Amino acid sequence: MSLRMIMVGPPGAGKGTQAVGLCERHNIIQVSTGDLFRAHAAAGDELGQLADSYTSRGELVPDEVTNAMVRERLAQPDMANGFLLDGYPRNPSQVGALDVMLIEQGLKIDLVLELTADDDEVFARLLNRAKEQGRADDNEDVIRHRIDIYHASTKPLLDVYQERGILLKVDGSGTIDEVANRIDATIAGFLTQVSRFVA
Repeated sequence: MSLRMIMVGPPGAGKGTQAVGLCERHNIIQVSTGDLFRAHAAAGDELGQLADSYTSRGELVPDEVTNAMVRERLAQPDMANGFLLDGYPRNPSQVGALDVMLIEQGLKIDLVLELTADDDEVFARLLNRAKEQGRADDNEDVIRHRIDIYHASTKPLLDVYQERGILLKVDGSGTIDEVANRIDATIAGFLTQVSRFVA
């Protein structure tokens, strides 16, 4: 079956890593806003330059820019078999924009997966990644700011999906395989419940 999902969680929770494996197992396409921003930046177009001016400071890209990039990507033919949105939507306003995009295509989100992790853990992960990869956008001040932005702007959207009954929470701590197994079991259980309800 085609599956359309969203993965949410604080920076450093392992969303990107888990998204890759999840998409391979379900044969769906990962749509990462980070990848979209970088692709536009590499192309040197106006949207890319604007997005980069925000991400380099650890700020979120304005909704209208992000929405335009996502709308363009979801309209492409390879989205037909399903997708996983990684890094979008980030706030209730983007939830509304995504709803409109999907309604236009006669689609809906099947489930929202929240990877949970405490602030100290994600801070340590991001600092370690900065040391290993030399990422200029992962200094201590920027990391703290990104975590604060997540709590202020992103977590409220979870209430929306909770009310719709499609929010699944998975503990993001442990090894990559442990978290992946947790994710698969949670999704399988949810889809089984949905199938029984529909039947």
